[in-house]
Amino acid sequence: MNTAATAPASETTVWHAIAVDEVAKRLQTDPAKGLDAGEASQRLAKYGPNRLPEGKKQSAFIKFLQQFNNILVYVLLGAGFVKMMVGLWLDSAIILSVVVLNALLGFIQEGKAEKALDSIRNMLSAEARTLRGGEIRLILSEELVPGDVVLLESGDKVPADLRLVEVKNLRTEEAALTGESVPVDKTTNAVSNKATIGDREGMAFSGTLVVSGRGTGIVVATGPETELGRINQMMASVSTLETPLLRQIKNFGYSITAIIGIVSVLVFAYGRWVRSMPFVNIFQAVVSIAVSVIPEGLPALITVTLAIGVQRMAQRNAIIRRLPAVETLGSVSRICSDKTGTLTLMEMMVVSAVTGESAYVVTGDGYAPEGQVLKDGQPAGKDPVLKLMGQVSMLCNDAEIRQEEGLWKVEGDPTEGALYPFGNKLGLDRKAARDTYPRIDAIPFESEHKFMATLHKDADGKRMILVKGAPEVILENCKHQAVTSGELVPLDLDYFLKASDKLASQGERVLGLAWLEEPSISAGSLGPADLPKNLVLVGLIGLLDPPRKEAIEAVKECHAGGIRVTMITGDHKITAAAIAKMLGIGDGKTAIAGAEIEEMDTAMLQEKVRDVDVFARASPEHKLRLVKAIQANKQIVAMTGDGVNDAPSLKKADIGVAMGIKGTEVTKEAASMVLVDDNFASITAAVKEGRTVFNNIEKAILFLLPTNVAQALVILVAIIVGFTAPITAPQILWVNMVTSVALGLVISFEPHEPDVMQRAPRAVERPILDGFGVWRVIFVGLALLGLTLWAFFRMKSYDASDGLARAVAVNTLVIGQVFYLLNSRFKVGSSLSLKAHLDNKYLPLGIGAVVVLQLLFTYAPPLQALFDTEPIPLRIWPKLILGGFIFFLLVEVEKIIIRMLRRARKTPLGTESAP
Repeated sequence: MNTAATAPASETTVWHAIAVDEVAKRLQTDPAKGLDAGEASQRLAKYGPNRLPEGKKQSAFIKFLQQFNNILVYVLLGAGFVKMMVGLWLDSAIILSVVVLNALLGFIQEGKAEKALDSIRNMLSAEARTLRGGEIRLILSEELVPGDVVLLESGDKVPADLRLVEVKNLRTEEAALTGESVPVDKTTNAVSNKATIGDREGMAFSGTLVVSGRGTGIVVATGPETELGRINQMMASVSTLETPLLRQIKNFGYSITAIIGIVSVLVFAYGRWVRSMPFVNIFQAVVSIAVSVIPEGLPALITVTLAIGVQRMAQRNAIIRRLPAVETLGSVSRICSDKTGTLTLMEMMVVSAVTGESAYVVTGDGYAPEGQVLKDGQPAGKDPVLKLMGQVSMLCNDAEIRQEEGLWKVEGDPTEGALYPFGNKLGLDRKAARDTYPRIDAIPFESEHKFMATLHKDADGKRMILVKGAPEVILENCKHQAVTSGELVPLDLDYFLKASDKLASQGERVLGLAWLEEPSISAGSLGPADLPKNLVLVGLIGLLDPPRKEAIEAVKECHAGGIRVTMITGDHKITAAAIAKMLGIGDGKTAIAGAEIEEMDTAMLQEKVRDVDVFARASPEHKLRLVKAIQANKQIVAMTGDGVNDAPSLKKADIGVAMGIKGTEVTKEAASMVLVDDNFASITAAVKEGRTVFNNIEKAILFLLPTNVAQALVILVAIIVGFTAPITAPQILWVNMVTSVALGLVISFEPHEPDVMQRAPRAVERPILDGFGVWRVIFVGLALLGLTLWAFFRMKSYDASDGLARAVAVNTLVIGQVFYLLNSRFKVGSSLSLKAHLDNKYLPLGIGAVVVLQLLFTYAPPLQALFDTEPIPLRIWPKLILGGFIFFLLVEVEKIIIRMLRRARKTPLGTESAP
């Protein structure tokens, strides 16, 4: 047998562009009989079973170990080891617990991501009806081979990629592959070899669903060679990107490590060889400096801040599946959104109506019956032609529509379902119309003739035929048109052709409606050939999957915040551009189709995505290339989707967003975030939360690090100058615990700043601690150093013991941090207002916890013994509080100067001033 002749689908075999006879010839099969058992067995051995392959998986232990491959984790492990060496077992245990907890969280989330591939495999059909040796047999889908002849009927899941050889009103639901909400009419015709999946009318694809009709097809691709298999391979080959926050924390960790290493070496060398300090003493001092510089509480603080962001987003209908994705949303500079169901309702709706005398606009939301029919912006009033359009819509219809749990749902064709609320808006009732004009016969819709007709008879025996279908077919069978006077007027064909073109150019799906009283046909066996040629045209209607009203506002809000919104859809170019314009995306004219994307090289595509925001007829490969091209332009990309075709691009994007209601399990598992309400507006709300999360992480770092710097400088100055260390290593750990737990966590709960969505997205290359951040850390660190040394030497000047002087120094440092917490709530905005500090209910709780902890540190005998301190006389406290308040004012003066300098340079402040 010629093996080349029976090769399955590949990149070089475009089965959709080959005639049916040639397909059968190439695959050496007979569409009337199929393969015999022996030939099928040989091909199964050659091509393998019709299932998607599973890649080699790493062991759970290896995956768990990989979670520790992070520079900050190494630093923390090193700190924990050093603390263990100096006998600080409790602190060592806390640090190691934080590291292990973070590793467990990452391990669990990574395990969930792998389920995406399993979800794709579960989409395959279990069984298939096929012809083997001229007999119909039900076999396992895994046993299908190229050349098999498969029989399809309504309700079947397509078991492999098929080239259709016979169809009878066959329609398939391909939303999972194309993103289109309307079922596709299938034919046996060959199409262009460059046709995208949505335009391959002669193909039925594995994993899609037969909505109506029946058909026969030849298997041309199985397993990994199918369109579903190609998506599976793309999913397996796409690696999940590291989030901006993780990249920045990694770089931050490298910087901290380098600083600790350099400072430790210099201090050790100075103390050992310049000041001739004993090895043990200088080693302990170096360890104290290293311990003081490491922000031990930072990983836990970041985790808590992200977790709070997750909780807030859940309240806004956005479920986060991977913790770092919370902050990534705040960095997003471009949102690539699917059209159907995300930016639109995924519910067809009549939006336009055209009669021989007038044009109307129809308002409302999807399948809901509420809305109006307007003429020139005013209610249309009673028009007999409009009423007739409503009757045709209600009666020439096989769909069902019902309300379940507040949502309107359609059984049958979505286009037919949309005709019912149109009739409701004209004041008609479906049940009353059916009772008044019962159906006595019908010509069902079939793709071959593109119309549906129903024959009705009222109580007086008067008959009428109602017809709806493709406008070109309806117009061809009409001689007259309906007018308000009731007269028969000759059809103005040119007028209606122009009206049809106008509706189509607006992205609307156009239907023609016609009728005829007392047609000369008999009930009982109507067929397409019985359709009268002298129909009366009632008018044209335009249907659309309308934009969500809240999505329009959300797009506007994104643009105000410097976020570009791009539509990438499987829909037609004209429809995509029209919907995009309604949403405020693009100009309504410029759009690039998938076939054009294929002709572009990487550089050209990268250039195009800088200017174009509407991409139509996009396949999974196109979407993946678009995401990569946008990322190559150094933009942070959020990609939304609901179908299997979206899964690879969702996984590749910086953050993938899946639809929770209409999305497939594949997309949900591949995504970082799931929208509970399938609403684009929820993405905007999540971006707002993400920006707040990063702001709070940045504030937390700017709050914690100055304390670490001050502590390290205290020990460093003591070594250089040669005086007693004002703070010991255990006391340093106490301060770190108090400031990071009791005070640092307060910042995690900071609310949104008023202008958070009016700022430009954060630059990708911007470090987590920028130039201003470094300045703030050094400035505040030096100020805290001065405050601490002042308190220590002030007490020593009164001949206080080391224990008392150190207790005062520690409390002064913590009091300085309490006041600095008030400064830190606004990065450069003023904190000189009581009102400014009333919107975070955790602020007084955090300060109250610090007061309790410091009182225990100062006056509880066990803690005095543990930290080698003495109780502070009450008269000292007012001076310490005054010193902290002066420090607070000093930082506020610095913020005033920063604001003045930025205004002079016309640089955005980056934060809102306090109210």
